[in-house]
Amino acid sequence: MSTSAKNIVKKFYQTDFVTDAKTGVSLLHDDIVLIWNSTEGLTIMHQKEIIETFEEVSRTYEELRIEVSHILEDENFVTIRYKYYIKTIENPEEELGIAHFIAIWEIKDGKLYRGHQISQPVMSIDDSNGTYNKVKV
Repeated sequence: MSTSAKNIVKKFYQTDFVTDAKTGVSLLHDDIVLIWNSTEGLTIMHQKEIIETFEEVSRTYEELRIEVSHILEDENFVTIRYKYYIKTIENPEEELGIAHFIAIWEIKDGKLYRGHQISQPVMSIDDSNGTYNKVKV
């Protein structure tokens, strides 16, 4: 029985990129393309650049946690909304929310194949968990 597209995306976002980036890498299609719109502009990443990003995360942060608020599946397409939290090496006792993301992934051959992602830094007012909270930024 094949794994659903939704479960593949869930597994990817449940990966601990600080201590086990290999699990995340194993879910990337050889021909993956991630088109990312952020406050920095448009970035297009392929497998090499995505792996380099994982490596940078593992060097930079003590801990990275992802909180998923929505995940929707439509055949081989999955939309996910999530927020990244980090603990820095310099201050491992304090967790900070750093960015909100929405991504749409196409799954091919059981792996992430084409992604379209939008991100925005965490602001002083946050809507995590469906409420509006002031957060530390």
